[in-house]
Amino acid sequence: MTSLEVLAAGALTTVQDRGRVGLAHLGVPRAGPLDRPAAELANRLVGNDTDAAVLEVTLGGFAARLSGGAWVALTGAGRPHSRAEWVPAGGTVEVPAPPTGVRTYLAVAGGIAVEPVLGSRSTDTLAWVGPPRVADGAVLPVGLPAGEPRPLDTPRLPRTGPLRLHPGPHRGYFPDRVLDELGAATYAVRAESNRVGLRLDGPVVARRGSAELPSEGMVLGAVQVPPDGQPVVLLADHPPTGGYPVVAVVDPGDLWQCAQLRPGETVTFTLT
Repeated sequence: MTSLEVLAAGALTTVQDRGRVGLAHLGVPRAGPLDRPAAELANRLVGNDTDAAVLEVTLGGFAARLSGGAWVALTGAGRPHSRAEWVPAGGTVEVPAPPTGVRTYLAVAGGIAVEPVLGSRSTDTLAWVGPPRVADGAVLPVGLPAGEPRPLDTPRLPRTGPLRLHPGPHRGYFPDRVLDELGAATYAVRAESNRVGLRLDGPVVARRGSAELPSEGMVLGAVQVPPDGQPVVLLADHPPTGGYPVVAVVDPGDLWQCAQLRPGETVTFTLT
């Protein structure tokens, strides 16, 4: 079986497939790729099912050697999003620091075939369920190719621009015009942002009173407002429950943008 020997893992590289969907009632986060369109495209390019496991590389710095020849594709941060490449046995794959964006996806024909945990090969960085983060010297097995590669692919580009918001379930905790105010504001991405949540800095989202909620289920894209009034968009590794009020929910079609925003870059919203 072909394998991928990791020569340099970079700042944070994890294995991600579709995630652990449907286990939130057991307290298990979903995980999965933050930029799902990019991960699915990488898989299509090399002939994989779109749910095959890929590597999510944060800010580059990754390099690996293939023990056997294979088709590979890189998509996501700063990538042209259009072609697969053949790498011969003993050849290396490098993911340099991208000029823009944050997360790059490396797909190999056959998929990254680490052992699944609770039905998924995804690494959850909140509870560290799933395979461990990829480290220097790790040897990752690659599965058997399932289909023919598509050396060229012209995807339908995902929407860019302001993040579209749907009203959240806790409107009574906020002033009546809170969503209009969110739509008129500009926020900056904070350095503490990660796979759990996109943390923002900007105009305070005011609340009515200081009463706290009992913990309840949270959904992907929920915009929570903690006591400091600075919104947090919950991403793939978010906890299944939370106690901060949710003022809005980001449209699923826009969540990929959250994966590629760097600290200091700006975010705006629009109400659907």
